[in-house]
Amino acid sequence: MTLPNDPSYRTMPPTSPSLGGMSERLRHRWGWFVGFGALAAILGLAALVLVVSATIASVLTIAIFMIITGGTEVVMGFGSKTWGRFFLFILLGLLYIIAGAFALAQPLLAAAVLTLMLGWALVATGAVRIWLGTHLPPGSKSMMILAGIATLLFGLVIVLGWPGNSFFVLGIILGLDLLFYGASMIAFGMRLKNA
Repeated sequence: MTLPNDPSYRTMPPTSPSLGGMSERLRHRWGWFVGFGALAAILGLAALVLVVSATIASVLTIAIFMIITGGTEVVMGFGSKTWGRFFLFILLGLLYIIAGAFALAQPLLAAAVLTLMLGWALVATGAVRIWLGTHLPPGSKSMMILAGIATLLFGLVIVLGWPGNSFFVLGIILGLDLLFYGASMIAFGMRLKNA
């Protein structure tokens, strides 16, 4: 690949905006970021207060996404060129639709299943992080192992408290996620304002 001989080509600004330039362009919209962050934080607090309702809302949202995904897979199956792919897409799509319909019909039972799956996934993730941490150089080893222990313990708390905790674990996670995301958006908006 050769570059153009025009000397002005070398002085052109880069095509991708820098973070400083992006901050400058967004500066006058700082209030939108603060408002959005405040709304997300309020919804997070509401989810923490109404934790069972937030758990049910989480399950219903997942169920709707599963049904949409299943329908898409069925449509893809009808568009496939071979019988093997046709049956595979149709089977996977129907399984997604059935699981989504089950979650819509029985959100609390689905919350229990999802909570148990989340707990075991966290236990497995924590164990992998600990194993990876033992294979890192000494300077970065301790933080990875500490993160792995924290993740593993959080997963064990969920698994050992199951099924009693399945009514509120997903709601608490949703509430905390919204709360911290809202706080980060407020901080970003205030940083834009003061830039």
